[in-house]
Amino acid sequence: MPLPQEFHDIAKRVNNWGRWGPDDEIGTLNLITDETVRAAAGAIRTGHRIPLALPLQQDGVQTGMIPGRVNPLHTMTAINQEIFGPGTVATSDDAVTMGLQAATHWDGLTHVSHSGRLYNNRPAGTVTAHGGATRLGIEKATPIVSRGVLLDVPRAHGTDRLPGGHAVTPEDLDAAEELASATVRSGDIVLIRTGQIQHYLAGDRQAYAFPSPGLSLRTPEWFHARDVAAVANDTLTFEIFPPEIENLWLPVHALDLVEMGMLQGQNWNLEELSAACAAEGRWTFLLSAMAEPFVGGTGTPVAPVAIL
Repeated sequence: MPLPQEFHDIAKRVNNWGRWGPDDEIGTLNLITDETVRAAAGAIRTGHRIPLALPLQQDGVQTGMIPGRVNPLHTMTAINQEIFGPGTVATSDDAVTMGLQAATHWDGLTHVSHSGRLYNNRPAGTVTAHGGATRLGIEKATPIVSRGVLLDVPRAHGTDRLPGGHAVTPEDLDAAEELASATVRSGDIVLIRTGQIQHYLAGDRQAYAFPSPGLSLRTPEWFHARDVAAVANDTLTFEIFPPEIENLWLPVHALDLVEMGMLQGQNWNLEELSAACAAEGRWTFLLSAMAEPFVGGTGTPVAPVAIL
C-alpha cells in the first residue's frame, strides 16, 4: 500500500531535516547536551540501579518472523587452552552470531527508509551490501545518557497489561505523564511500558510477537512537540501490530527514524522499573543506554540501566 496522505501530512509536521545542519548524522541525540545531562543527574536519589535488557540467549524473542534476525548463537572457540605452553595460564574464549536487533536494542537511523530517502534527505542507497550504513551508521550515535521518564500506560489505566490490539495514543501518553507527575522535556529519553513483554517472560514468544499493543501513528507528533531525544518500549514491533491502518506497515518507524531522526528501542524489560517507580512514587531517573559502535550498523544491542 502506498503511503497515504495522512502519513505525508504528519511527516511534514515532524520533519527535522536540516535542523542541525546538512551534515548532521545523529538527529534528536543533538538534544542531549551537557546541560541536559547535568540536570538529569539530579534525578538520582537512592542510587538504585535497574537493568532493562533481556538476556542474550538462543531462546530469545525472535521467532523467525523477521528474515535474518536471528537470536544469539553462542559458540566456545577455546576452553581452558594453555596457548603459551603446558603449565601456563589457560584461557577460554567465545564468539556470538546474532542480529544486531535480536534482543534489547536501538533501531538506528538507517533501519528503515521511505520514498528512497533516509534521515536528513540522505539517499537510501547509502546503505550497501558491503559497507552497511555508509552514512548515519549507529557508530555515529553520541553517548546516550540523559533523564529517563517512564510512561506507564497500563498503570495509568488501572491495569497491568494493555490488550494486544491497543494503539497507544497521545491521550494515553498524557495520562501516563500525569501519573508520573513529571513533564517530559527537551532531551529526555521516554520509555513507554505496555506490559506486553510479560508474555515473553512467561515463556510465550508467539503471544509476545502477535498481536501486540504499540505506538499509534499519532504519537510521533507528541514526541516532536516535546523535543524527545529517543523513545523505547517493551514490545517486539514498537508500533501496534497488526497495523492500525490495514496494510500500512511501519509508518511510526518511518516518522521517527527518517523524518525526525529519533532513535527508537524495542524489547526493553520495563517490569522491574515499573514496580520500583510505583513503590517510590516517581517515574524519572538517570538513564544510561549507550549504543555499541558497530561501524555501518543499522541498529545495536544495548544494555540500558535506570538509576533511581
